[in-house]
Amino acid sequence: MTVILPSQPYLLTAEQLNEGAVFLIDKPLTWTSFDVVNKLRYRVTKLCGKRAKVGHAGTLDPLATGLLLVCTGKMTKQIQQLQDEDKEYTGTIKLGAATPSYDAETEEISKFPTQHLTEAALLNAAATFLGDIEQLPPMFSAIKVDGTPLYKLARKGEEIALKTRPVTIHAFDLTAFNLPHLDFVVRCSKGTYIRSLAHDFGKQLDNAGYLTALRRTKSGQFSVENAWQLDDLIAAIELP
Repeated sequence: MTVILPSQPYLLTAEQLNEGAVFLIDKPLTWTSFDVVNKLRYRVTKLCGKRAKVGHAGTLDPLATGLLLVCTGKMTKQIQQLQDEDKEYTGTIKLGAATPSYDAETEEISKFPTQHLTEAALLNAAATFLGDIEQLPPMFSAIKVDGTPLYKLARKGEEIALKTRPVTIHAFDLTAFNLPHLDFVVRCSKGTYIRSLAHDFGKQLDNAGYLTALRRTKSGQFSVENAWQLDDLIAAIELP
């Protein structure tokens, strides 16, 4: 597996990209994962002279930042394998309020008091999510129903009966208590929705919660500490 790191001080060639490479990219805030792939594909296609194979291994929401694995050329065959790896995230949950999207994309729709919540109660609630659990995906997600992403249906006000999915939470550590905000670190299996975890955590407290910040820090063996800034990667792809 050829992983091109930003510490490697050479320009990338058409031969390298067609043969296949994996790039660790620090996805910018508000960008979709598809935006990143599209930007890179445009540059690689200009270099290679034909539409390039480029894909990502694991979607990040627009309001999330952090590690996005992007593959080119023959390495796109490894996307499923990379996608199946465990992930690590850091972020912030706001308690005492809920949103339809389970994050800050949509407006708060309900509010609850949080003054009574103790650190012990918060830690106990987090512990209930450890191990193998069944998780309901958020309506505002890229899951497709009859070819249409759920988030498009949700924005039209449509309700779809969703099925739970098995996921594994290896760790759910609360790292800072500044109510109504909590910072956390989560290590989990593929397919875990951290937005759903935040929402369900609020419900477990007989309260409410949603994500106000999320960052993917690890995917499998890879860390965001070794990731490219997107502009730097684009500049490193040599054009004729």
